[in-house]
Amino acid sequence: MSTLTISSHRLTDTEAVDLWRTWKHDGDVRSRDRLVLSYAPMVHYLATRKVRALPAHCELDDLASAGLVALLEATDRFDPAKGASFEQYVWTRISGALVDELRRLDWASRSVRRNGKLIERARDAFVARSGAIPSEEELAQDLGLTIEELRHAVSELERSDVGSLNAPVRRADDVAPLELGETVEAPAGAHEPEPAILASERNGTLRKAIARLSERERQILSLVHVRELPGAEIGRLLGVTESRVSQILTGIRAKLKLELASYEGECKAA
Repeated sequence: MSTLTISSHRLTDTEAVDLWRTWKHDGDVRSRDRLVLSYAPMVHYLATRKVRALPAHCELDDLASAGLVALLEATDRFDPAKGASFEQYVWTRISGALVDELRRLDWASRSVRRNGKLIERARDAFVARSGAIPSEEELAQDLGLTIEELRHAVSELERSDVGSLNAPVRRADDVAPLELGETVEAPAGAHEPEPAILASERNGTLRKAIARLSERERQILSLVHVRELPGAEIGRLLGVTESRVSQILTGIRAKLKLELASYEGECKAA
């Protein structure tokens, strides 16, 4: 999970509710950001407690992303009239989201392992029968799968590296390659001296935040923003469903949003 620059001050129940009301009633985004930043460490704490239950091929970031999404949703849905404190409410929502994510990851892990064993057995049986390694078509036929179904199962097993976000990616017009950070649109006024400095610092903060993402998260960002692939195609490349790609993207954007909110809060305080 990304390292956030946050206040060491723990909000009281009254402070949390006051910030929530300022955001909900007055539309003060800074109050919402402060609220979320103050409780972001709870996500890391709860995710770390459950890390031993993660399937081997998954990372803490997979779990933390689900927790961050839950925190953002909880901040939006909290209702002090129902009696629970903000801390109690987000703790419950985050914990529930982590349990749901662990169940989903465990089911996916068992499904992948099961498919892997079936493919291995079919390949071994073909070699024993014919003395040759089966082609993709032959293996698919023995398994009763289409070529696409076999490729999807194999891609889930291999989790192929589809390229680092920081690796140069050549564009269709064959001009100089670019990186994801270079595709971020400059804010209005960014070419004026002082705003340009702030824009440069902001992009630097964004680059550092991206660098702290997991490898898979950086891969997905690269596929979306550099190669501009649709979610279904990204899912096929990574061996996950399109809805899972969308879920990961939501978690990524939550992390980057928190990083930028922290940076902008420092700028305002300076």
